[in-house]
Amino acid sequence: MGQQVLENLANFWPETVLTITVCVAIVANLIFGKNPNLISYISLAGILTAGFLVTGQIGMSQSVFSGMAAVDPFAVFFKLLIATTSVVIILFSMYSAEVQATFKRAGEYYALLAALTLGMFLMAGATNLLMMVLAMELTSLSSYILAGYTKEAPDSSEASLKYIIYGALSSGLMLYGISIIFGLTGATDVYGVNRALVSGQTSYIALLVASILIIAGFGYKISAVPFHFWTPDVYEGAPVTITAFLSVASKAAGFAMMMRFFFMTFTVGSPLSDGTWLALQGFEWNKILAILSVLTMTLGNLVAVWQNNLKRLLAYSSIAHAGYMLMGVVVLSDKGLAAVLIYFVVYLFMNLGAFYVVMLVANKTGSEDIDSYKGMGYRSPLIGVAMVIFFISLTGLPPTAGFIGKLFLFVALLDAKWIWLAVVGAINSVVSLYYYVRVLRNMFLRDPEGGAGPIRFSPAQVALLLVLLLPTLLLGIYYAPIVELANASVLMFRIP
Repeated sequence: MGQQVLENLANFWPETVLTITVCVAIVANLIFGKNPNLISYISLAGILTAGFLVTGQIGMSQSVFSGMAAVDPFAVFFKLLIATTSVVIILFSMYSAEVQATFKRAGEYYALLAALTLGMFLMAGATNLLMMVLAMELTSLSSYILAGYTKEAPDSSEASLKYIIYGALSSGLMLYGISIIFGLTGATDVYGVNRALVSGQTSYIALLVASILIIAGFGYKISAVPFHFWTPDVYEGAPVTITAFLSVASKAAGFAMMMRFFFMTFTVGSPLSDGTWLALQGFEWNKILAILSVLTMTLGNLVAVWQNNLKRLLAYSSIAHAGYMLMGVVVLSDKGLAAVLIYFVVYLFMNLGAFYVVMLVANKTGSEDIDSYKGMGYRSPLIGVAMVIFFISLTGLPPTAGFIGKLFLFVALLDAKWIWLAVVGAINSVVSLYYYVRVLRNMFLRDPEGGAGPIRFSPAQVALLLVLLLPTLLLGIYYAPIVELANASVLMFRIP
């Protein structure tokens, strides 16, 4: 038994390092509370180390701790994505006026970022229903506090409270759904549940109710309609750094857990030779997700049209992108899953880039309103050009990475004969162009208010912007490595 635990721990090093990082950061904050920068370096070093250890797990495919979690290429892909996002967010935070304004409490902030990263690592690999809930709760509890970190801001505490209320409700619904699944199958690991559902006669109504309740939990995490109500207020009230983190990493962890749950639980064994998965007979859960996908992308895009606050606009944009990514889950194929993974890579760069520009402009102007961007293309040409590229990519136009992301999603849809869903996705992409162009119009076709002068940024801030900007362009031209990595991650995504 002891030998087995040690072997499991050997495959659990990234999570162990993050746990140690959280503990060290908390203790260091107690001792060196007057030097929060030290805590930021501790968290950064811990996350970088964990990310490096994850690369050592490439090619592995095994279960750890009696089926509680999996160490496989699918989990490795999402852990690398989450670690990359965490590192970028810590670098963001070092230049954030909101975080620097609360310098004395910054140690807690960086410790919580490490804890949030740990929770999302666990979500990416969870294969037991109870582990999924525990990982989601660790992630949620850390993010509740971080959402209300800037207590001085009038809407920060309100954002945190709304987040907690919606999070508690969705967690309760998800647990109730899991209890029904356990009652039907007598198992909590996804493979045991799948075997019981495939071999036994279960109540269709009970299974449908359980799946809808569980979808409520996943839907909250990925900001899918109608579980999205917390998103605009939390994104607006939280610091820009945390808003950016939730929009990418939290969504990625939610999708990783959701895809593993549905494909490992509600399908008939492994996929066919052409990479197509078969849903349980009589239970076409992907049609429920198709409806959610349409509602999510349509509402997200239509409501974004009316937004004047950039963070709220990007919040609704983030909801719409969750709808696009759900299309890849709906098609029940390896090609669809790989398309979601490809989309997440390009989404990381273009979405974090857009939020970074919002943060830089807010630092200088003190405003996140669209009107504060008037003449920004002339006041800071680099910021103007960068925002154009990020928004074109978010729309999905060539030659940016966003086009490649949507291309693979639509190809997967068309191959699976989901023509109507592809048409809805294309129409929504056209709608999204309108509200992105509103911002770009202000930047280049409007004069600065009050004759405001040029804005300059430090070399380090420009360097970080280029780190996000260049991949957004390069991945639109040379994307083969990302496609190969995504395909390899999905091919190892199998029931043991």
